[in-house]
Amino acid sequence: MPLVEPSLLEILACPACHAPLREDAAANELVCTSATCGLAYPVRDEIPVLLVDEARRPS
Repeated sequence: MPLVEPSLLEILACPACHAPLREDAAANELVCTSATCGLAYPVRDEIPVLLVDEARRPS
C-alpha cells in the first residue's frame, strides 16, 4: 500500500530544493530525489510532514 496517493506524490516537491519526492515505505518517509539535498520527510497517520525542521538529513 502506498504511503500517499500516487496522484498526490506527482505534485509534491521538496520544500527545501523543489525536487520531486519518492516514497521509502520501509522508513515511512518521502525522500527528496535531489543528489545534493536528499532530505527525508516523515509520513505520520498517512499525512506527509513537509517541514524542513522535521526532515531527517541523509547519513
